[in-house]
Amino acid sequence: MRVLVHGGAGSPPEEPPDRQAVLDDAAASGAEQATVTDAVCTAVGVLESDFRFNAGVGSDVQSDGVIRTDAGVMTDDREAGAACSMPGVEHAAEVARIVKEETPHVLVSGVHAVDLAAAFGVETGVDLWSEQTQERWNTLEDVPPLTEKREQLEWLRERFGGSDGAGSDGRGKSCDTVGAVARDGDRVAAATSTGGRWLALAGRVGDVPQIGSGFYATRAGAASATGAGEDIARVTLSRRAVDHLEHGRDAQAAADLAIEEFEDLTGSEAGIIVIRNDGSTGAAYNSAAMQTAVASDET
Repeated sequence: MRVLVHGGAGSPPEEPPDRQAVLDDAAASGAEQATVTDAVCTAVGVLESDFRFNAGVGSDVQSDGVIRTDAGVMTDDREAGAACSMPGVEHAAEVARIVKEETPHVLVSGVHAVDLAAAFGVETGVDLWSEQTQERWNTLEDVPPLTEKREQLEWLRERFGGSDGAGSDGRGKSCDTVGAVARDGDRVAAATSTGGRWLALAGRVGDVPQIGSGFYATRAGAASATGAGEDIARVTLSRRAVDHLEHGRDAQAAADLAIEEFEDLTGSEAGIIVIRNDGSTGAAYNSAAMQTAVASDET
């Protein structure tokens, strides 16, 4: 088993060694698993449980003061599952796996996804507010009520995903989503999980749970993306990277080209990790930083 993980693309974090240690642990934990789905969900689960990453207990807050999580999982046989807009769910990737393996669907949302999680033993009702997130939220002033949609949208326009208090949580500005890709034998998988973006409109869903945007896998390989979610969705960044694998490019070339095209098309920041079906890996980003880690039990 070979596993590559990322901790989000954005500004350099305040404590990169601490974050790197968690990423290393996530990759190593994934590499110990029996299947590629186990590998990516286990690796992502480690990151969802650490407040330094924007997923699970480190998630950002939406405009109504509620934290909602999203995730997606896909394997090389094009089996996929995703779940989104889940309040109180730390391990969103496990819910995405349930959608993939236990339902005839590819995406379940909101309270219904939370109910599904509970039915299959995933913990719900989790307090996802870290001390750092609460402090950042408390600095906000003059938040328009949710019932005044136009006023709230105007107020959010300059704050969505922005730097109000950024860095106080140890992540840095716009460091969002976590993800993993894995390969074992002729199998590959990808998983991506997120806590969204700071002060998104309540109910906003970004790229992460959208197949081909936040995650993608085929027989050629797998990819997990991070960054400006709306733009990642517009250009289906993860599928673009895997398409390059299918056209014969190596993993690093596929990652580099996907990010180059993304920047040309959108002018936004993103990062991506890629694993090819031969086990080779690649990572690329056009933001200031994106931490990754790789682990393998292969000799």
